[in-house]
Amino acid sequence: MVLPSPDTPLYNHPLPEIESWLEKMGCEQDRSRLHCWQVERDLWKAEVCLEVEELSVRYINAGGGTKDIKRSFKYSLSRQDIEAAVFSGP
Repeated sequence: MVLPSPDTPLYNHPLPEIESWLEKMGCEQDRSRLHCWQVERDLWKAEVCLEVEELSVRYINAGGGTKDIKRSFKYSLSRQDIEAAVFSGP
C-alpha cells in the first residue's frame, strides 16, 4: 500500500492507509476499541484515537508523571505535520 505524499491532508487518506501509517509509526491497534492505537517510545507512551472530526492523542502520565496530556489535530492538517507533532512526544 502506497501512502499519498506527506503533505497531503489526512482527510484525503483512505482509512486502510491511515492504519498502515500508524503501524509503520510503531502503533498497535487496541482490539477492544478499534479506532484507538497505542504507541510507546523510550521516554513516553500515548494513545492515538481516530475520532469523527480529529485525531486525538493522550500522552499517558506525561504531565509531571501524574497527569495525562491531551492534544487533538484536525484531519485537514497534512500527514507530515501530524506525524511531526504526535510522534515528537508531549
